[in-house]
This record gives sequence, C-alpha cells and structure tokens, in this order.
Amino acid sequence: MKVETFTPSNVMKPIGPYSHVARAGSFIAISGTAGIDPATGDFAGPDAYSQARQILRSFRTMLESAGSDLDHVLHVNVFLKNAADFEDMNRAYRESFGSHLPARTAITVSDLPKQGALLTMNLTAVTKD
Repeated sequence: MKVETFTPSNVMKPIGPYSHVARAGSFIAISGTAGIDPATGDFAGPDAYSQARQILRSFRTMLESAGSDLDHVLHVNVFLKNAADFEDMNRAYRESFGSHLPARTAITVSDLPKQGALLTMNLTAVTKD
C-alpha cells in the first residue's frame, strides 16, 4: 500500500522535515499542529482557547484535503504546556467535535517545538468511504 504525504497550502507550514498529512488507504495521520493562523503566520491568539480553535480549524482543512472530516476522527493527542489550560482546550474541542467524541489522550509537557505555543494536537482518522 502506498503512503501519500502532503501539506495543504492553506495551513501553517511544517517547522521541520515532515508533512502534516500522511494517508495510506483509508487511514489518515495528521502531525502535531500548533494554533498558527495560516493567513498571518502568527498564533491565533494568546490563550489556549484561541490556539485550540485554530488547531481544530486546521484539522478540518487537512482532513478535507485527505477525503475526511472531524466525524471520522478516531483518536486525538493533546499536548498542553499548562494543565490549567485543560478547560479552555476542552471548550474549543467541544465546539468543534459536537456529539462525535473520538478517543483522546491529553498530557502536559515541559516545552513544545514551536516557541510560544500553549498546546499542540495530532490525530488519526479514516476517510469518509
């Protein structure tokens, strides 16, 4: 089975030698994503809620480019710099996922590769077909 890797042009550029999306058959993996607004190249806001909302908007864009959507997400990993941001992240998460609640792991980390990021997320999903 061939693995396709790509980064849609309308999301933040990777900060290292990787692609944001990898797809093999109906399986999709999306790499760690920070809350960067692709139009400005800046963080979507100074707080975890704004950054989480942007991450989830970017996920929608990347999933659509791979033939999927948020309703087909299997698992999300959340990496928070501060456990106190858990509720702000959850608010953005609930707004984006609605009643579809994929499996999720949330952990706190001491630092993140993208300086200024309060959190990052990655996910696994399947295509709509």
